[in-house]
Amino acid sequence: MIVSLLCAVGSALAYGSSTLMQAVATRRAHGLAVVLTPLVVAAFAVDGAGFLLSLLALDSLPLFVVQSIMASMLVVVVVGARFVLKARLRRQDVVAVVVVIGALVLIGLGSGEQPAVEPPAAFERTMLVATGILVVLALALYRTGPGWALAAVAGLGFSAAAIAARASHHHDGLAAMVWQPMTVCIVVGGVVGALANLRALERLAVGPCAAILSVIEVVVPGAVGVLVLGDTIANGMLPGVLVGLVLAIGGCVVLALSPANRAAEEAPGPAVAAT
Repeated sequence: MIVSLLCAVGSALAYGSSTLMQAVATRRAHGLAVVLTPLVVAAFAVDGAGFLLSLLALDSLPLFVVQSIMASMLVVVVVGARFVLKARLRRQDVVAVVVVIGALVLIGLGSGEQPAVEPPAAFERTMLVATGILVVLALALYRTGPGWALAAVAGLGFSAAAIAARASHHHDGLAAMVWQPMTVCIVVGGVVGALANLRALERLAVGPCAAILSVIEVVVPGAVGVLVLGDTIANGMLPGVLVGLVLAIGGCVVLALSPANRAAEEAPGPAVAAT
């Protein structure tokens, strides 16, 4: 369990670093041009490392634990902006960091190691259909959709990838896990999430965008994990886990709206034409 927790924390560190990099990049380029900038290419590489770590974590930890830890990437974003970009931290930001860390401890105590179980019979078909709908939504919103809607689609895309990853872990062996329908949901969900998030950052401040992402990525996969995929909460720990989830989400929202996030948005750099 300790190794899985460390993988989840490492994933949060990677995603937080990548978020800072992408926020800076979207102020230097727009449209598909931003995808080809060196900063975004590097950010995607960091994202990839974070995703691999999250897969390792999901092998033995329930979704509500892994996703809550990954939402704490906002701690990385805000603290990183403070030390790397010399941004100002409010007193409530410091309190929120402490609250999020404490909330994650509560959530972790309520789970324990839980290997993935086989999902219900119709689950794979449902996930494939849901992922297809997300692709259609992303395409419909990409050109003219509002930032909040794109951020929501991004959150749902990342959620789909996480849910599919957890569901795929019931297979024995890496080859069996890769060559099955859930892999499509993992890959497509991740791509939809990444591209929709980049587009959302062009139209919405990084703080509100991150807040939308963090709430969706904790609530949706966590609910699916408990209600459908057999994730369980330790006896007597339900109140503690619920309090932890509320505190974690609340702390993440406070951090998402921190002025420190603006430092990344306002980082100077040469403009690149949109495509």
